Amino acid sequence: MKLIVGLGNPGKKYEKTRHNLGYRVIDRLADSLGFDIDKEAFNGFYAKESIFGEQVLLFKPTTYMNMSGTAVQEIASFFKIELPDILIIYDDMALEPGRIRLRPAGSSGGHNGIQNIIEVFKTEDIKRMRIGIGEPENNGIDYVLGKPTKAQAELIDIAIGEASEAIKDYLRNGFTSAMAKYN
Repeated sequence: MKLIVGLGNPGKKYEKTRHNLGYRVIDRLADSLGFDIDKEAFNGFYAKESIFGEQVLLFKPTTYMNMSGTAVQEIASFFKIELPDILIIYDDMALEPGRIRLRPAGSSGGHNGIQNIIEVFKTEDIKRMRIGIGEPENNGIDYVLGKPTKAQAELIDIAIGEASEAIKDYLRNGFTSAMAKYN
């Protein structure tokens, strides 16, 4: 069983912000496969479906970004999902808007959501997909919690579609294949 986690913050206030790209990728993937993220448990919303013959959980933690690790650990523990079968999706200021990067491990790069997951699981060996939002001119917090410009939004929307396809490739052909094709 695989666990695909999209990081974000709950509530209407954050829906279209740069920081909620993980949620948006999960929603796009679920829409493209014809199912809803409608079960509420483990401090989040999830769907459990068979995708390409593999049992997959799509999960959106509702603990706010900085406490995502607890929710991810809760659902992974309940469903007995091993760390190599977890993929975390989140926004990244180090990448230009519209770029995606898959990595099998690494530091948090200053992202508090993935940092909390690294702390909870006590390892940096966590698969991740980063979606570029670009670097702010000033305050990083205001930037990530702000809405992208129209030009950025168009690039980000394309990246969300590519991210959804990259996840499908990962589920069909493995993580190495998805990295080779989408990085």
